[in-house]
Amino acid sequence: MTASSYHDTVNVLDGLCQPAPSPFERSEWFSLLAESGLTPLVALASDGESSAALALTEANGRIEPLRNWYSFTWRQLASDGPAGERLLQEIASQLRGRSHRVTLWPVPEEDGSASMLERSFAEAGWQVERSQCDENHVLAVNGRSFAEYWATRAGRMRTTLKRKAKKVDVQIFERFEPQAWAAYETIYAESWKTAEDQPELLRRFAEQEGTAGRIRLALAIHEGTPVAAQFWTVENGIAYIHKLAHLESHKPLSAGTTLTAALFEHAIDNDNVKLVDFGTGSDAYKADWMEEIRPRYQLDCLDPHQAKAWPALAKRATRRLRTKLA
Repeated sequence: MTASSYHDTVNVLDGLCQPAPSPFERSEWFSLLAESGLTPLVALASDGESSAALALTEANGRIEPLRNWYSFTWRQLASDGPAGERLLQEIASQLRGRSHRVTLWPVPEEDGSASMLERSFAEAGWQVERSQCDENHVLAVNGRSFAEYWATRAGRMRTTLKRKAKKVDVQIFERFEPQAWAAYETIYAESWKTAEDQPELLRRFAEQEGTAGRIRLALAIHEGTPVAAQFWTVENGIAYIHKLAHLESHKPLSAGTTLTAALFEHAIDNDNVKLVDFGTGSDAYKADWMEEIRPRYQLDCLDPHQAKAWPALAKRATRRLRTKLA
């Protein structure tokens, strides 16, 4: 017998998906999101032997993922295989009594998540439209040392590092250091980056990662002044590049290139990572460092049995017809 339930607390996710496939599937991450003002809607299904969950929230007249712009990815919390998919289908079926629309993003496919969720919702009676909404740049190390990897980079990058590396000193912290984080925040505020949406949430995340020993916070210092900063984390053989920034006033130093190279070397040669994940976005500079692009998908699920869904379904049908006739 399968039991389904909804919860407004993320505590029910404790221990559900261990080890978590990324920082963004841990209950601690969802707790931070809840504390930042998002109201959790955790949909849970269990058959006594297995459990599955979707960490969701209700917003914009629909059900959405419990996530924010710091999240690289979002996916189901369920085991692979028929048991997990059957429980996800039960959750999808129950969600039809909660809303006429469920929109999920950014869902990966390299582990089959997008297909599993698409099948589960379709089998539960939803009309599902799948589309690519973003991209994820990654580097598979494939057993290379940093020197071997660096030898494959563009000549201009290698020349820049050779000419500019000695102009800055690099510090890499594997524990949270308040002074180093303050320097990062100062650099970020004065960089080309847009203002942080929730800087306190990011700091608390960094503190948690520092306590766990997963943080890699780095500064490039020129004549006593921090001029570039990057925030990475490392776990399960994967290095995640969360944030990077440099002072525009010191751009000729190319401190960002020096700092990125230092962190790549640390992650590859010291942490022995198998993958480096540069997050989402199509920024051109990511292609300089990475070798593979993975798609991120949106699944827009509409319930054809609810009148509220009909206008959106009609627009979808019209769009498909125009594409077919074009």
